[in-house]
Amino acid sequence: MSLNDPIDTTTAQGRLVFRIFASLAEFEREVIRERTLAGLASARRRGQLLGRRTGLSKAGEQKARIGESLYKEAKYSVEQIARELHISKTTLYKYLRLRGVEIGTSVQKQTATT
Repeated sequence: MSLNDPIDTTTAQGRLVFRIFASLAEFEREVIRERTLAGLASARRRGQLLGRRTGLSKAGEQKARIGESLYKEAKYSVEQIARELHISKTTLYKYLRLRGVEIGTSVQKQTATT
């Protein structure tokens, strides 16, 4: 029994109404899906690029350069660099990989231990 709607699913009539509404909702969802897929296919045929742009934003590129230089200096831990740049450690590692920096090199380990 629905608390918000006057539909009593304990009776045959209530179950029928509930199933009709469910079928209509499923139909509506399928129509939306078909239209979305058709729109995406049409955009691809027109040559439009879909999805997120590749690369970094200007702010991301700047943080990547700063992060790379700080990482190569080996004066600060990864946590400190990430905190200073207001990014997560995962994002810092992503930036370093995009810039071709080898992560966990022996130079970084030697400097950290001395």
